[in-house]
Amino acid sequence: MPNINFKDIIDIFLVAIVLFYCYKLMKQSRSMNIFYGILLFISFWIIISKVLEMKLLGGILDQLVGVGALAIIILFQEDIRRFFYNIGAQQQAHRFLRFFRLDKHKNAGEFRNDRETIFPIVMACMNMSKQHVGALIVLQNDIPLTDFVRSGEVVDAKITQRLIENIFFKNSPLHDGAMIVAKGRISAAACILPISHDLDIPKEFGLRHRAAKGISKETDALAIVVSEETGNISAAYGDMLRAHLTAEQLEKLLMKGKF
Repeated sequence: MPNINFKDIIDIFLVAIVLFYCYKLMKQSRSMNIFYGILLFISFWIIISKVLEMKLLGGILDQLVGVGALAIIILFQEDIRRFFYNIGAQQQAHRFLRFFRLDKHKNAGEFRNDRETIFPIVMACMNMSKQHVGALIVLQNDIPLTDFVRSGEVVDAKITQRLIENIFFKNSPLHDGAMIVAKGRISAAACILPISHDLDIPKEFGLRHRAAKGISKETDALAIVVSEETGNISAAYGDMLRAHLTAEQLEKLLMKGKF
C-alpha cells in the first residue's frame, strides 16, 4: 500500500470537487453524453497506455490526448465561460475584491430600493397584469449588467409608470426582451437574457420566466415577470422563483431588494 499523507487526501478531495462541479455543469447544459464519452475515452487511454503499455495504439491515443484539451475548450466554450462567470458572480468574490480595495464603489450599481423607484414599477406591473401585457423587468444589484444592457436599446430615463407600460405595449418595438433598471433609472429595453434550461421550472412558464431564472442565476439581479397568458406576476432571485405575487408582496420584495 502506498503511503498516503494529509496532502494526498486534500489533493483527492479537490479533484473530487472539480469532477463534481464539471458533472453539475454538464448536467445543467444537457451535455452529459459528451461528458460520459470523455470519461470513457480517458479510462480507455489509461488502460491502453499505462496498464497494458501498448506502444502503437498508446502512442496514437497520447497524440489525441495532447490536442484533447484544445478540443474540449472549443467544444465547451460556452459552458467554460459560464463556469468562470458564475465564480466571479459570487458574493464572496466581490467581498474579496473589496477587501483588497479593487472594488471601490460598493454600491455603484446597486438597485435603489426607495419608494420613488419602487412605486412606479409596482403600479406598472399591476396595471399590465390586469391587461395581460407581458413584461420582463430586471433590477440590477451589486453585479453590473453592462453586457446585457449593450444587447438592447439604451434608454437611460427616469423610472415612471407610463414609460414602463409604453415600453411593454404590444405594438411597441421595445416590448420584446427585458427592461433593465440600474442606479435608479431605466438603463435599457429589449435586452437579450440567458435562458435557463432548469428542468424544475414548471411547464406552464414561458420564455420570460426562463430568462428571468437565467439572469438571476448568473448574476445577483432580481427579475420580475408579468405573464401575458395569465397576468400572474412572478419574481426570480438566485435559485428561487416565486409566482402569483400580490402588489403588497411585490412591494415588500422590492423594498428588501432580495428574497
